Amino acid sequence: MRIHRLPEELASKIAAGEVIERPVSVVKELIENAIDAGARRIDVAIDQGGRRLIRVEDDGCGIRADEVELAFARHATSKLSSVDQLYEIRTLGFRGEALASIAAVSHVTLSTKTSDEEAGIRIRLEGGVPQLVEPVGRPTGTMVTVEHLFYNTPPRLKFLRTDATESGHIARLVSAYALAFPQLRFSLMHHERLVTRTTGTGALYDALLAIYGLDVADEMLEVPREEGQRLRVWGYVSSPAVHRSTRQEITLLVNRRWIQDNSLSYAITQAYQSLLPQRRHPIVVLHIELPPRDVDVNVHPTKQEVRFQHPSEVFSAVQRAVRTTLMGQSSVPIISRVDGSYGSRMAPSREGERSSALLLPEEGRVGDAPRRMWEPGDSNEETVGGERLPMLRVIGQLAQTYVLAEGPGGLYLIDQHAAHERIRYEELSNQVGRAAVVSQELLEPRVIDLSPRHAELVEEHLEDLAKVGMEVSPFGSGSFLVRSVPQHLVGGDVAAALAEMVEAAEEGGAAFSWVDQALITLSCHTAVRAGQTLSFDEMRDLVRSLERCELPHTCPHGRPTLLRMTRQQLEREFGRL
Repeated sequence: MRIHRLPEELASKIAAGEVIERPVSVVKELIENAIDAGARRIDVAIDQGGRRLIRVEDDGCGIRADEVELAFARHATSKLSSVDQLYEIRTLGFRGEALASIAAVSHVTLSTKTSDEEAGIRIRLEGGVPQLVEPVGRPTGTMVTVEHLFYNTPPRLKFLRTDATESGHIARLVSAYALAFPQLRFSLMHHERLVTRTTGTGALYDALLAIYGLDVADEMLEVPREEGQRLRVWGYVSSPAVHRSTRQEITLLVNRRWIQDNSLSYAITQAYQSLLPQRRHPIVVLHIELPPRDVDVNVHPTKQEVRFQHPSEVFSAVQRAVRTTLMGQSSVPIISRVDGSYGSRMAPSREGERSSALLLPEEGRVGDAPRRMWEPGDSNEETVGGERLPMLRVIGQLAQTYVLAEGPGGLYLIDQHAAHERIRYEELSNQVGRAAVVSQELLEPRVIDLSPRHAELVEEHLEDLAKVGMEVSPFGSGSFLVRSVPQHLVGGDVAAALAEMVEAAEEGGAAFSWVDQALITLSCHTAVRAGQTLSFDEMRDLVRSLERCELPHTCPHGRPTLLRMTRQQLEREFGRL
């Protein structure tokens, strides 16, 4: 075949396909243009998930009448004039491809006016070809209406999802930019129904409130901004009380540009290690600010990814900021009454409660504490929380599962198994950190048989098992010889513990750590069980150990270790208020 130049119409459609993948791509380009134009208000309206209609209107600086037709030419931009500027991008757009790509695959009408012109101008294009240019009366700013998206590229139209799916992508995009620019007022209408509206106060919390609602916003923990640093990470992360089934609510904003970055998402996942239930993910809104020269934004056709000059530095900064916030501001979830029954904001209520007597300590033993306890009035019950627990006074045991204690915040219900798991986990983690896990050699080595697939996984991670005190060696086809185990696992079900680690490894994905999973499994298998009667001294020792934990509010699996009912709630229920 002979080489030939592609027709301009075909070349435009190919170029548009790289930039405009679906309706949300159009909305993204138009919102970014509006922000770069200095808009303070951006209104988005869509119909049929964006395939029939997309309208974006702003109050920015507008486009001069004599430049409107040029704005739809490929590689025409007002944001970049030299090669040097390409290495220090400070605007969201810079390639001059957005309007040309949108116009190539739709019917576009643009009306605009600058502040120094008496009248505005309107232009209409179909398939990138101008059909109408005329003056129009309008306020300063720009309105772009995109209709019949992909009308001339049927294959692309065929691969669009349902209206609900496409509109969901657009709603998420608008929310992301509202969080990136909380000083701007955003609104989104779908089928003439309001979906999102933000106030534009400039406070990130107000944007969170508008997008997620009060219940979620109240559970968000602030990551403070450290002034004077070259690399700054700030924003909000959800407490372990709030989590989602996917990572879609992790919003990363690099110099206010919304990006997708698997490495930084992994850093956040690691920061939440042992704080969330398995396969659950946090809500995160993080601003990452660094000099423009330290980040390359020109590495992806749709600008969804960036490349950092020092990626490990950014990874560490994100992980450290999130982990520090979680360790410093976690709080005890409060039991709340909903529809006549009690539940918790940390975890859903469970059915099938066990009926058992309330076990109280012997008379006279309650006050025999080794140190001064809190006295009523020592602290405000609504401010209880933070990194450590307050000092608690053990009252008794309920259903042989929960330890009841009194504290400055009211009544505390402690899950004895979850609490002991957390204690064991931190003990073992500290031993691993010092390379001093206390293990014990078995009098008779245990032979464990595994399936070929599981055996292969174990054989690849024998060194990791050794780090946590399990000496395991191959012993024939699919068999292993366990010679020593952590001290607390002696007499326990070694085979079940090892099988649980292997199963978790199969489901773990990118964030899986054999060492950490081994610690979680060993903590679970060596902790006291629900249904086990504890003496008063055992309950008191358990509570004291939990108070000393760095992260006492959840077990390593992410379940809450304790719940709190405030004194005010109790008085309200007994009619004292």
